[in-house]
Amino acid sequence: MKPKALIIPCSGIGKTLGSVARESAFRVTEDLRPETSRLMPLSLLVLGEEDTRKLLASTPVVAIDGCTKSCAAKVAAERGGAVSRALQVSDAFKRHRGLKPDGVAQLNEGGLQLAQALAEEVANLVDQMDGEVNNA
Repeated sequence: MKPKALIIPCSGIGKTLGSVARESAFRVTEDLRPETSRLMPLSLLVLGEEDTRKLLASTPVVAIDGCTKSCAAKVAAERGGAVSRALQVSDAFKRHRGLKPDGVAQLNEGGLQLAQALAEEVANLVDQMDGEVNNA
């Protein structure tokens, strides 16, 4: 079954907000909406594999970026993806001020809770994405 949405988190290696972006993407694709979403790492987009390009061209994208550089959204768009939703962890943090993320390899409790809150927002977006698939 083809997913309703590709979830593309930022790479942000070594950055706390990048870790939150990736954790939230894992939670959506593995726990909250495994039947209707699929994780797509930025590295696959860079490699440009044919199957990846086809899926990207025909499936709406939810990009989750850790910072304002918006690398996930930009790379997805540059590679031919339709970025239906572009989210930033910093915006989620503003909505959940009490959840202060810290850590990189291992997020603290605040970071894990922020990732969960963001994952729930993304899962709700995935639920709303019926009919948004591009024609490839």
